[in-house]
Amino acid sequence: MMNIAKHHRASQLNLNPISLALATVLTLPVTALHAEEHSHTLDLDNVPITGNPLGVASDDMVVPVSVLGGRELSLRRQGTLGETLNGIPGVTATQFGPNASRPIIRGLDGERVRIMQNGVGILDAGSLSFDHAVAIDPLIIEQIDVVRGPAALLYGGSAVGGVVNAIDHRIPKESLNGMTGRAEARFGGPDSTRNGAAVVDVGNGTFAMHADIYTRETSNLDIPGYAVSKRKALADGSARTNNGKLMNSSANADGAALGAAWTFDTGYLGISYANMNNNYGVVAEEDVRIDMDQQRWELAGEIRELRGPIQKLKLRMAHTDYQHVELEDGNVATTFKNRGMEGSLEATHIPWAGINGVVGYQFQNTRFQALGEEAFVPSVVTQTQALYVYEELPIDKHKITFGGRVGETSVNSNADDKFTQAFNNRFNPNSFALGGLYTIDDAWSVTTNLSHNERAPSYFELYANGEHAATGQFEVGNTSLDKEVSNGIDAQLKWKANGHSITLGAYATRFQNFIGLINTGNDIEVEPGEFVPEAAFRAVPALFKGLEFDGKFALNDEWTLKLRGDYVHAKDTRNNEYLPRIAPWRVGGGLDYRLGSWNARVDVLHAFKQNDVAENELKTDGYTNLSAMLAYKLPVKYHVELFARANNLLNDEIREHASFLKDISPAGARSVLVGARADF
Repeated sequence: MMNIAKHHRASQLNLNPISLALATVLTLPVTALHAEEHSHTLDLDNVPITGNPLGVASDDMVVPVSVLGGRELSLRRQGTLGETLNGIPGVTATQFGPNASRPIIRGLDGERVRIMQNGVGILDAGSLSFDHAVAIDPLIIEQIDVVRGPAALLYGGSAVGGVVNAIDHRIPKESLNGMTGRAEARFGGPDSTRNGAAVVDVGNGTFAMHADIYTRETSNLDIPGYAVSKRKALADGSARTNNGKLMNSSANADGAALGAAWTFDTGYLGISYANMNNNYGVVAEEDVRIDMDQQRWELAGEIRELRGPIQKLKLRMAHTDYQHVELEDGNVATTFKNRGMEGSLEATHIPWAGINGVVGYQFQNTRFQALGEEAFVPSVVTQTQALYVYEELPIDKHKITFGGRVGETSVNSNADDKFTQAFNNRFNPNSFALGGLYTIDDAWSVTTNLSHNERAPSYFELYANGEHAATGQFEVGNTSLDKEVSNGIDAQLKWKANGHSITLGAYATRFQNFIGLINTGNDIEVEPGEFVPEAAFRAVPALFKGLEFDGKFALNDEWTLKLRGDYVHAKDTRNNEYLPRIAPWRVGGGLDYRLGSWNARVDVLHAFKQNDVAENELKTDGYTNLSAMLAYKLPVKYHVELFARANNLLNDEIREHASFLKDISPAGARSVLVGARADF
């Protein structure tokens, strides 16, 4: 089956992306001389806009935003979006093995974290199940914006936890006269990765084109010890097997994209097409693999300097055709499909009484299907639409912000042989926020954001009814669920001076009816003599609160010290019980050294033991993850860099408490990865 799948994807692309990336890296020192004579480098704008449609810098944001881009993102890339972002203050990962890991923000995951690509939602099946990979490969992403906290006003009610926006520049937005691009290749790591990517943009000043291609192949993950934890073995008698290897954790993936845009002085209009394939093992079941394919069309445009009450119009749309099949011993068992379209039209108005802002309309239409014996949700059509507004009022060096969103969501299931009854649910989620930025002096500032958020239940929270092998539970939805309602406060104290910066944040979000998957204590017979625990989606009052810290200190021209930390505390306030899969205290830091063409870095992240656990949940031991990086820029006119990265130098047993598989799937063992990257 694996050889067939690999041959199928190779025939689709008809290219070897690793060879292409390596060739590009090795030939750039020569070709760069020619490129410098005939082109100029495209200056990409790295100002985060995800949390603010007016495009202000992160220092002027009311909501906390982290931005990864350029070289920092390149050196940080992992095989999944979740692992790439894991360790940012407030961000952990679901870590369902090395191939399926979705970001968790402030203890909230699934539908409460909005994952987007270029400002438009990813219409995959990642939120349905933790073993479903997010349909974004970090290899081709140019920038990732992470908005922590409720950003539902602009991006939908599912963003109560936060927003992750992956930006790939597949639709050129700026005029380009010449050629620019990058290439990467890397080998090694605990999964013996072999991957490469190449990105090229060309233009004549009026029209610009983009192309990218990538490939990734990994082997079974090396782990420090046994896959099954001591706690699980003592709790239920599980055998401690597979010493040193995480079985069925290999993967191979590839993809490519083409984009084109007409650029002019006051805007752009462009289109892109992308295809990605991913075949990977499901570590919870040694005989199951997932073979995923996604095709995505995007349309984007912007026009500025308009006359009249509207200064700027921005259009973003994407059509996604997603499918994956779950293969058991090479045979198709269950097929998941999600096809749909999402888009937004946003208008920036002229200042009125000193107030700047935007109004927008957003829509999404999707059709989800689960076909096969293990389908635990019916076919569902979901339609959403909303109007939103975001306004800012500058007052000297201070600022007041306001946002509002009114929407409508319908979730309609279809009846079939397995799900004999059809259901129709309709919700009207509305959200509001009031924020402020107070500048104390040139170095100190304070931001505060108050929010009221409403989220419509997802299709699986409403209609699930069957065994879910990935979580080892029989999941039961609740068609009578109402909107999930929460109120939150977020505050940050910021200091920045002479190359140093400190950000200290605190937040609290109280849910009137937090929708969680709660173990009922019952066992359901799924086969004669075979029982699995029942878990039902229920609404309970809950309180999430926490702290975040991020600091950077320029010790001198060569040395930089970075510190970070986060803490989440989450409880069911009705029963005064802890909620499951909440990450423990984490503190970390790094020391960065730069001298000429050399750059060295040492990072450490310590996670404390998690004793605050839900009923029927095992505790998790703490760990210390020590890593190091060494990079060298080649002495050529063009930017070519060689690097080596060592992970888990202490060979510690790292088990993320936020993972469903923490007791059968640890993180990778001590390893070294080497690579090369080039920009032109």
